[in-house]
Amino acid sequence: MDDKLNTWAARESGNAPLRIFLVEDSEDVRELIVESLSEIAGVKLAGYCETEVEALKHLQQHSYDVLILDIQLRQGNGMSLLQSLARSNTRRQSEVKIVFSNHASPTYRRVGQQCGVQHFFDKSSELPLLCDLLEKLARQKMGLAGYIPSSSDPAPAGGA
Repeated sequence: MDDKLNTWAARESGNAPLRIFLVEDSEDVRELIVESLSEIAGVKLAGYCETEVEALKHLQQHSYDVLILDIQLRQGNGMSLLQSLARSNTRRQSEVKIVFSNHASPTYRRVGQQCGVQHFFDKSSELPLLCDLLEKLARQKMGLAGYIPSSSDPAPAGGA
């Protein structure tokens, strides 16, 4: 898994202006997200962490455009991480915070909003919606209003 992350990040460096940081402790879910990200033009995985403490240290020292995090982590939780980041005053307002979790109750959504979360997706059913949002954010960051084909799209037929 780590090899796949590192290979993809190295391959995409320089080509992808939307930097994404992932906080997820499940290797299977991380792999699914990374695989999905690799199909979106204009994004780059800036890194990932599995615990709240690791993520806080990393996020206080490195910038990103999008933070995707789970609520329940092996150590700590995503909401506590967001509260710590807000208290440390090291984050930019332009950074997009996204919760991608199995805990999609109205209570968690409300707490997420209070912690600065702009988008909340249910892991069990909303991965395609998360990918659509990331593709839209990548196009906006690159200043393109139109569609950016992903590497898995077929080449257009015929000439223009």
